[in-house]
Amino acid sequence: IIDPDIDINQQHFLFNMATIAIVKECLLALNDRTGSSLYAINKWIQSEKKVVIKKHLMKAALKKGVEKGILIPVKASYKLSPAAKKPAPKKKPAPKKKTATKKKRIPDYCKLAPKTGPSPKKKVKRRKQ
Repeated sequence: IIDPDIDINQQHFLFNMATIAIVKECLLALNDRTGSSLYAINKWIQSEKKVVIKKHLMKAALKKGVEKGILIPVKASYKLSPAAKKPAPKKKPAPKKKTATKKKRIPDYCKLAPKTGPSPKKKVKRRKQ
């Protein structure tokens, strides 16, 4: 995550957001009814993600998660808020606008006379002889 082109504050912000995402994934995986402790969250991250997150970064991420409403503090544990448990709503693709199909213009000399239905037959009266 360390990039020399990005300033220190921006790096901290990016890492903090990544930490919140990892914590959210952890809480979904642990799925504890009463919430998961900081120790349990760190243990899961070390075993599953093979990453060690420093204590001060973890606490800052948890604090921001509580402020944003993603996490709910329960005694010394944290659990996901009901809004955070729901998957992000999928955006429906915008309906494609139907373009009017242009009719090919037929030159006048190619046009046929409009057809009329079969011409009615005239009744022929027969004369009596």
